[in-house]
Amino acid sequence: MTGAADLGEAYARCEAVTRTQAANFYYGIRLLPRERRRAMCAAYAFARRVDDIGDGTLEPAEKLRRLEEQTLALGRLEGAVPAPDPDDPVMIALADAHVRFELPLDALRDLIDGVRMDVEGVTYEDFDDLVVYCRRVAGAIGRVCLAIFGLRDGAHADMPAAEQLADDLGVALQLTNILRDVAEDAGNGRVYLPAEDLRRFGVIADGDPSGSRSAALAALAAVVRDPGEDNGFPRSPAGRSRMPELVHFEAERARDWFRRGLQLTALLDRRSAACVLAMAGIYRRLLDRIDSRPEDAMRRRVSLPTREKAWVAARGMLGGGAGWA
Repeated sequence: MTGAADLGEAYARCEAVTRTQAANFYYGIRLLPRERRRAMCAAYAFARRVDDIGDGTLEPAEKLRRLEEQTLALGRLEGAVPAPDPDDPVMIALADAHVRFELPLDALRDLIDGVRMDVEGVTYEDFDDLVVYCRRVAGAIGRVCLAIFGLRDGAHADMPAAEQLADDLGVALQLTNILRDVAEDAGNGRVYLPAEDLRRFGVIADGDPSGSRSAALAALAAVVRDPGEDNGFPRSPAGRSRMPELVHFEAERARDWFRRGLQLTALLDRRSAACVLAMAGIYRRLLDRIDSRPEDAMRRRVSLPTREKAWVAARGMLGGGAGWA
């Protein structure tokens, strides 16, 4: 049986992970009441662990084995009395959060399935394929967050409708991540942008999509080396790289998902809505920054300064939309 001191230490470990590794999310999470904040940190720490397995340097077979271990660990949380590993603070905290908020463990299994797609090198022929991935790695987290938030009294929606909005917002956040990390992902041999979009903007040639990964990686690597040079990347008749057009197209698509997903805030209490507005607001401003200077996204990961993140979080607490119209 986990004692109060052990449980407090477990939550403290999860909060430390969240504070140091999820700066964007922590600006929103810290606006929540203590019990919800701790549950959010537990969920994030678990998600971070799963992501780290997928992004690490282990061989694919070992990564898959460790992901399966996390699936089994979730299984031990089911039942009337969760039985997490007593030496695993993340699972101790997650078990307590599950008891308090009835966390949808299937959503966390979806997250593991999404990371498994990374390990297996799945590519995406069209946007519908990519949405499946986004719903698993980010929409799933939105559904977990919604379980912690709950619906406010008088909300004119049921939980399944709210879950759909949370899922949509997760897709918006993941699309922003994909645009932010194009250069880093290409360097790691990953391409998330759909092949049909890469063909539409001339990144890869029309034809057999089976060769799209290597062709896309070669093209994106050339842009990363120097976005302003004539580096073989397809160019418009006027001689301009078409990469900015692709970024603008994907950014506008992400904005559509933000517009739908942010309807969720009307169903939440004030502090939960503030948390969502802060987290989504930071990502939306990041998306705008990427869209305004797509060449920067090709060179490095784009980020916002700390004071700008704090300002967005403050706007969220005051109910401001941070320019989402």
